[in-house]
Amino acid sequence: MTITGIERLDEQTQLDKIEGNVALLCHSASVDRNFKHSVEILNSFIGNRLKKIFGPQHGFVTDVQDNMIETKDFIHPYFKIPVHSLYGETRIPTDEMLEGIDTLVVDLQDVGTRVYTYISTLTLAMEKCAQLGVKVVVLDRPNPVGGLNIEGTILEEKFKSFVGRFEMPQRHAMTMGEVGHFAKKNFNIDVAYDVIEMKHWQRSMNWHDCKLPWLNPSPNLPTPEGALTFVGTVLFEGTKLSEGRGTTRSLEVVGHPSIEPFSFLEKINKNIGPIEGAIFRPCTFHPMFQKHAGTTCGGVHIHVTNWNTFKSWTASQLLCREFYAHLGDEFQWQDAAYEYEYDKLAIDLINGTEKVKHWVESNGSLDDLQRIESTGMDLYFSRRDNALLYC
Repeated sequence: MTITGIERLDEQTQLDKIEGNVALLCHSASVDRNFKHSVEILNSFIGNRLKKIFGPQHGFVTDVQDNMIETKDFIHPYFKIPVHSLYGETRIPTDEMLEGIDTLVVDLQDVGTRVYTYISTLTLAMEKCAQLGVKVVVLDRPNPVGGLNIEGTILEEKFKSFVGRFEMPQRHAMTMGEVGHFAKKNFNIDVAYDVIEMKHWQRSMNWHDCKLPWLNPSPNLPTPEGALTFVGTVLFEGTKLSEGRGTTRSLEVVGHPSIEPFSFLEKINKNIGPIEGAIFRPCTFHPMFQKHAGTTCGGVHIHVTNWNTFKSWTASQLLCREFYAHLGDEFQWQDAAYEYEYDKLAIDLINGTEKVKHWVESNGSLDDLQRIESTGMDLYFSRRDNALLYC
């Protein structure tokens, strides 16, 4: 049974790492195994030294559905302390927000994917804290998709954004605490930094192995399996297909109003063959909001059958290639602004390169995709090795 960082604050040697006046960056999934929130837990140990709360994208209470929907600062009606949004007028803590703070404690449930913005929020906060002499302490949590399997293209310099700040692949196989070490050691963030490590977490573990409760880390990830499919299906945010937002199984289903699912699956089976570790099931779904709201879509539901062997990123790129070929002129790349980037396509920001989009459009082979994926991977492995905390 994995013991998270927040659950180790009853150890004095760990609590001593949290010095002076404190701010806590957290969200609704910041709970212990008994569902007690980290604000309550930290407050019980340090009392009035807890001065401020910060919330990431989707808000401190994790109620905001879509990207680029901002949250505001407020005074918490129960805890009676300020809650500052790091997804509002700013995504970087201001001098005023950190005034009087000695330690920023970070307790966020990440999902192990580069584009998931909590690691960007962490590293932007680390850079600001370095300027102001504020210590950063991460209360570590499991990477729900494990710490071994690595997938996806390495982010290229020209596609750096809030959904990708450093040269890392889509599925990076690090915990939040390790990502902080990765950024500090490899990208010169000179901040006082510490991690309250987990006990009994190993790199080979998936979420179910940890025996921890699953709370949505963001509104559209209702299941642990969704965190694994998200590694790949997030790419469909870069298209005008529905990735299931507005349904009960968002980011596990993908489709379009013009798709007849059974005939489409026949093409998938012919062109791709069986997907190791998962089954594509033909399905229809009816989004209640976001893309194709109020319209029935046909497509596939991705059912994970083996967490250790399923390569979500590869499977979703192959699926995107099949949607592109099947829909023809009805297939469109998303051309709206994406995470405050207005001059680049969302698909290229998500993939961290434009090479994968060109691969889809040219009906490229699996071998071609794997060659694209391997570019820069050796450097990433060497940088990551220096940041790992767990075996």
